[in-house]
Amino acid sequence: MRIKTKNKTSKKRAGRLKKKLRVRKKIYGTEERPRLCIYKSLRYLTAQIVNDTDGKTLFSMSTRDLKKTNNVESAKALGSEFGKKAIDQKVKAVVFDRNGFLFHGRIKAFADAAREAGLKF
Repeated sequence: MRIKTKNKTSKKRAGRLKKKLRVRKKIYGTEERPRLCIYKSLRYLTAQIVNDTDGKTLFSMSTRDLKKTNNVESAKALGSEFGKKAIDQKVKAVVFDRNGFLFHGRIKAFADAAREAGLKF
């Protein structure tokens, strides 16, 4: 798939979108193991659990909800709260969709905190 680009920022975005499509071909959320999709903007981190068979979002959270901004500590706080909420919603195992982002920094901090809270992926 070719994505037209104009400048350096759009080239980076196009690269992430190519990675996202490549990963999404293989990852699919079911009722037993829904997909945990994460999105990282410059300011916020957003995570949601999606059941792809029904096409429904079970629940979502953001660092906006926690009144925190763009650092690793806020990602850890979001991961632990998200993991607790997922366990309360009777979701124990998920498929992790990093949405084309590299697995380091805020994404890794979120994933580690969610695992510590009891979520399996």
